[in-house]
Amino acid sequence: MHRSLGIAAAGVGLCFLGYCIYFDQKRRSDPLFKQKLIEKRKKAKQNQKKSSSGQFPDLSNPETRQKFFLQEIQVAEEFLEKGDSTAGVEHLSNAVAACSQPQQLLMVLQQTLPPQVYHMLIDSLPAAGERLASAVPGMGGMGILEEEDVE
Repeated sequence: MHRSLGIAAAGVGLCFLGYCIYFDQKRRSDPLFKQKLIEKRKKAKQNQKKSSSGQFPDLSNPETRQKFFLQEIQVAEEFLEKGDSTAGVEHLSNAVAACSQPQQLLMVLQQTLPPQVYHMLIDSLPAAGERLASAVPGMGGMGILEEEDVE
């Protein structure tokens, strides 16, 4: 009985392998496969550029600024809960950069964040200020603290 069960399992495995090879060959022989693959990669690259270059909306509007601030705080919390402190700190620094009262926010964050994450945040603030200044002309890093102001 064990022998026939082994033969049946081998037959099922062989059929599955043949099925995979057949459809892989069919997919690769499709004349539009390479074109679709190139388009898919271009879209992924464009989405990645959009997410990295267009981080800051028009922050001159207080309503937009508040919405962006809350969104960045929420995304940062999600990343920190997952254990991705680098991405969480990046979003927190964007929130501090967009905040109208960054000193008060940093005081709250100092009490709630682990010390190593808070120090990562302090180290990333100058870069966030530069991103804000380059993404939103005329803001001039408004709301960003210099390092000596924090410590």
